Amino acid sequence: MSAVQELFSILLNGLQLGAIFALLGIGLTIILGTMNFLNLAHGALYLIGAYAGMLTMRVVTLRTGILQDYGFTELGLGWGFLAALVIVPTIGFIVGVLMERYVAKPFYKRPHTDQLLVTFGLALVVEELVKQVIGGNTFQSTSPDTLFGLQVSGPIQLPIVGAFPRWRLIIILIAFIVIGLTWLFMEKTDWGMIVKAGTLDSEMVSLLGIRIGRSYALVFGLGAALAAFAGLIGATFETVRPQIGTQRALVPAFLVLVVGGAGSIRGAIVGGVILGTVLAGFQQTFSQWGQIAMYALVALVLVVRPQGVFGSVEVEE
Repeated sequence: MSAVQELFSILLNGLQLGAIFALLGIGLTIILGTMNFLNLAHGALYLIGAYAGMLTMRVVTLRTGILQDYGFTELGLGWGFLAALVIVPTIGFIVGVLMERYVAKPFYKRPHTDQLLVTFGLALVVEELVKQVIGGNTFQSTSPDTLFGLQVSGPIQLPIVGAFPRWRLIIILIAFIVIGLTWLFMEKTDWGMIVKAGTLDSEMVSLLGIRIGRSYALVFGLGAALAAFAGLIGATFETVRPQIGTQRALVPAFLVLVVGGAGSIRGAIVGGVILGTVLAGFQQTFSQWGQIAMYALVALVLVVRPQGVFGSVEVEE
């Protein structure tokens, strides 16, 4: 592979990873930017999305867990990826609304340390529940062969790059369509304006007769749906196991937040693509340095621009 081919391959792999990171980062940043709430359970939402997606797409054999002990040796629907595109974000949204009502809301006025502890505890509870109910087995990734009658499996010949997995291109396309729709929803709709106004002065918004608490629940639900959707996409190219929420999703989501800037959707998109490209580049060349390179980049951003690429500087009077 020539240097040019390798460069374009890194860029495509970086876009694929970046799309996943951006979905996680957007979900986290709209919750933090709107409600000033630090949600360490965001990785658990990715975990829920991955398992819900896998079980919607296929039927899996259980070897351990409470369900297996009660005679459920197989679990899943086998309805395919299109059904998962509807079911998984819906599950994520419902779980997010419930989390906002019964976990986040009582802690809005509490210190960030309390928020971190309760949400990280919730993440651990979800992980252990999955281990106990479904088991700690690792399940292989599942990707469709066809989508809307079109072939999406196997390699495709691209200019300069050569053979590249067709499904990875589909992932990039689907993810960025969802990201674009989320940006339009937040930036161009009346509901998005209400959320922004509530961020600046929730009391004034309430005096205008707008139920800002309901908007907060919808924001949390939207962020959770995006994280679950990221889990669905991740389950199509990486193995699914109970630890993926904390190991594969939570840390990248916060790193995207640092690089892009808290509260900025545009920052989450750019931060996700930057981190994804850096990680893909090192994985393809010096794989053992991938994680270190990401942390080094974040450290550099913190030194040069602590508020992130698109974050705003708070000015105290």
